Amino acid sequence: MAYGYITELNERVERKHVRYSNRYGIAIAADLYTAKDLDESKQYPALIVGAPYGGVKEQGPCVYANELAGRGFVVLTFDQVYMGESAGEPRRVSSPELFAESFSAAVDYLGTKVPFVDREKIGVIGICGSGGFALSAASVDVRIKAVATASMYDISNGRDMMNLNKEQIDEMKKQLCEQRWKDFENGEPEYIPAFPETPYADDELPETDPLTNEWNRFYAVRRGHHPNARGGFTTTSNLAMMQFSCLNYVHEISPRPILFVVGDRAHSKSFSETAYEKAAEPKEIYEVADAEHIDLYDRTDRIPFDKLEAFFKDNLK
Repeated sequence: MAYGYITELNERVERKHVRYSNRYGIAIAADLYTAKDLDESKQYPALIVGAPYGGVKEQGPCVYANELAGRGFVVLTFDQVYMGESAGEPRRVSSPELFAESFSAAVDYLGTKVPFVDREKIGVIGICGSGGFALSAASVDVRIKAVATASMYDISNGRDMMNLNKEQIDEMKKQLCEQRWKDFENGEPEYIPAFPETPYADDELPETDPLTNEWNRFYAVRRGHHPNARGGFTTTSNLAMMQFSCLNYVHEISPRPILFVVGDRAHSKSFSETAYEKAAEPKEIYEVADAEHIDLYDRTDRIPFDKLEAFFKDNLK
């Protein structure tokens, strides 16, 4: 297994590392997956796969790309700006605008630099937090012809997610703005990792609250651990999430289709249901039986690849 990738590369698939810049000039590190027997004299539909919030291309995206490249798609995975092998300083700064822009930058690259991609047949898949950013990108970028999300999280909906009232929101703003003073004085933003530098053994995981336990069962053990994905972003990144909504214009994606894939036991299920209600037709929620949120990161016996293949082949014509 190549260093850092959480799954073995399919013997029928090859992976090439590429780099390109977004429209702000920030270099993005990406992997391009193709079938080994691909005839480069022809053109193929392409998919862009975004990682969970705080994740990198070597985790969930490589699982999706590994499978879908073998089913006739050219697949691009990438590290978000300020994350992984992509550029951007300081590290681990989160920006919903730039994270949505990363999907459009991937469209730029595929549609101009990869001659065997049909630029009229480009779709996106957003896993977890990338689901919200993918929808945000597609609401303005009409070059994205179809969108699927898996275990979608709307990170920009943090206020509602935490059920905060006006007093709590005001207090959070106060604390974050106080942290800005400290960050400026220190010359760098505060970043507190959530996961260890080296993975725990499965039987060594600390017992915490149920949600943290779930994150740890992927990110903090060998199953999904990666040194570039220590969890979360700089503390003051939350300020950007408090003034941006990924789903404001999700209804404008229509008539391009949206598929929401969600586990029946996913704690995040309500995010997909909310986005579904806001979206216009054509749209569909596809529920995976016996699946929690993180199962749609890497469980190939749970991720509905047949459904994803059919959805994109039907809609990237």
